[in-house]
Amino acid sequence: MRALTDSEIAKELAAVPAWHLHGKEIVREWTLPRFLDAIAFVSKVAVLAEKEDHHPDILIRYNKVQLRLSTHDADGLSERDFRFAKLSDSL
Repeated sequence: MRALTDSEIAKELAAVPAWHLHGKEIVREWTLPRFLDAIAFVSKVAVLAEKEDHHPDILIRYNKVQLRLSTHDADGLSERDFRFAKLSDSL
């Protein structure tokens, strides 16, 4: 898997405006109404991650869920990260 160039990353980020670049990762945080809603959302992310065979880092803080995406095999960001970002945005 090839890491994207800086210009490719900028173009891909424009298509997922809720995400931001943090080092070699893209990050997004959701705020859900309650803790159980956050857990239900994470369950949907987990199903998606298994289907895509691409697993984000997940942080849960009460009703907030943060996803961090990078492609370890590429030592950076790849097309897979942005595809997963778009899919998770639709959950």
